[in-house]
Amino acid sequence: QIFDAGDYFGIMQVEEVDEEEEVDEEMEEQFKKKPNPGNGPCFKVIVTNENGLQASNPNSVFLIDHAWTYRAEHARHQLRHVPGLLHRMANLMGIPFHGEDPDQGSIQQVLQEMWKYSQTYQLSQGTAEEKVPVWYIMDEFGSRIQHSDQPSFAAAPLFYMPQQIAYTILWPLRDLETGDEVTRDYAHGETDRLIRRCVLLPWVPTELLDVSCSTPEPPDEHYQAILAENKEKLPVAINPPVYAKDKVFKVFTDIQQVLNNLTHPRFVFTDNEGEADILYNFSHFKDYRKLSEERPEVMVNQFPCENLLTVKDCLASIARRAGGPDGPRWLPRTFNLQTELPQFISCFQQRDRRGEDNHWICKPWNLARSLDTHITNNLNSIIRHRESSPKVVCKYIEEPVLFEREDAGPVKFDVRYVVLLRSARPLRLYSYDVFWLRFSNRAFSLDDLDDYEKHFTVMNYAPSVTLKQVHCEDFIPLFEKQYPEYPWTTVQASIFKAFAELFQVATSKPAPLGICDYPSSRAIYAIDLMLKWDTSRDGKRIMQPQILEVNFNPDCDRACKYHPTFFNDVFSTLFLDETDNCHVTRIV
Repeated sequence: QIFDAGDYFGIMQVEEVDEEEEVDEEMEEQFKKKPNPGNGPCFKVIVTNENGLQASNPNSVFLIDHAWTYRAEHARHQLRHVPGLLHRMANLMGIPFHGEDPDQGSIQQVLQEMWKYSQTYQLSQGTAEEKVPVWYIMDEFGSRIQHSDQPSFAAAPLFYMPQQIAYTILWPLRDLETGDEVTRDYAHGETDRLIRRCVLLPWVPTELLDVSCSTPEPPDEHYQAILAENKEKLPVAINPPVYAKDKVFKVFTDIQQVLNNLTHPRFVFTDNEGEADILYNFSHFKDYRKLSEERPEVMVNQFPCENLLTVKDCLASIARRAGGPDGPRWLPRTFNLQTELPQFISCFQQRDRRGEDNHWICKPWNLARSLDTHITNNLNSIIRHRESSPKVVCKYIEEPVLFEREDAGPVKFDVRYVVLLRSARPLRLYSYDVFWLRFSNRAFSLDDLDDYEKHFTVMNYAPSVTLKQVHCEDFIPLFEKQYPEYPWTTVQASIFKAFAELFQVATSKPAPLGICDYPSSRAIYAIDLMLKWDTSRDGKRIMQPQILEVNFNPDCDRACKYHPTFFNDVFSTLFLDETDNCHVTRIV
């Protein structure tokens, strides 16, 4: 708890030297090398203790306080409402701030500049919400430590449990003398020169227009590595099992919605996994090899390697089989920030030059419910978000098809279809005949990018927020009244065409490069999509489906509530091959 940095270090303001004055050339080179965050005065931290600092001395470890700790989606609110915060941040970032009351202009400037100062950590336990990355800005001393490729110090956040508080610890990497500068490496851990240039771009502006923004599909090894990381064991080849025409199947499941709603006479529940004919599990099944060797006739509600669809970076890479390096028309342009950062920056800068819209949405690979998802046109923000957790960045749909709500005006909406994959090879894919709609609560416009109720449609998890329900049979006539030239049957045909293409490319290569064609696998997925305005090849204005994500084992609560036969239809289609009286449509 002892903040003794003041006894060892001083903050120096660096004066810009006039052109006329003689300047030591070596000093000038040093100036060029060390860009300063912000556009205000330039500061450096130097060792002032007359004895210098010894790296081996246990007392040479220092605490830095955190001036502001926030989650990105709360930043604007806190700057507006926490007394003194805006003033302190503006001072720290060299932004002129006059008057007492927080004004929009100053808040906006801090929100732009803060990505040059923010650091991040994540808690490793707790709920999904509690694990969302936390950002923090070090106090004036910590924030004025400059970057160097050969740093004299290292810094790292430390969460101190007894106080439930985080600090940054600072320690020397070598012995220092009085007057030596304190620096740290802002791209710590990155060794690749191009990636370092990218990571340092917020502080050292650089143009990457010479880098191609084309993102071909990753090599086969990429998929082998994913398989190994998932610890999934692929099945051995088996003959498709044949069942008696009137067989009653024993179902083992831990999904309450199935237990409550499956009433079809040819399915009974068992608590004994060992005697089950069908395993319908909520969690991911891993050991297909053992299952295929010991009980090949047992059906399972998952496919090996289905994560190629359900994890966002994999979805983007397999989709390139349909649309080339830029991806197909039905998927927003997507970059994996871990592996395609230079290509993304090049794409962003090229679009900027051409004056094209540059709004992007940053999403974690595998968190649901829009957690840790950010919309921005600030390149620095996107580059820094890469540090918190693995992310993809997708082109934000700047011209979505909107739905006129009487109480709110024209809002964004998304559509969820449930698809049933009966087999991968030959490909047999169905769609459930009911689809679900989710709406934003405020009229859409390309501003206020952190206004959740304007830009997001996932409302059923936020307790204080109203959830607008419209059933699909009511939605279709309303939609056709608003868009008389776009009958829903035509729109749905283009949606199903996108689904067909997606599953064709997902099953076109053998596992682990594609979904494994295990004959005893069956599955349901929920596909979320939006519609955007686009121009067809013959110049017509069309509604182009945009697939946003594919969800494994979706929440079927609404389905069961309004369509009590939902699971009977699903089980009949997947496990009995009987679709006659079921509410399903064959897509492929």
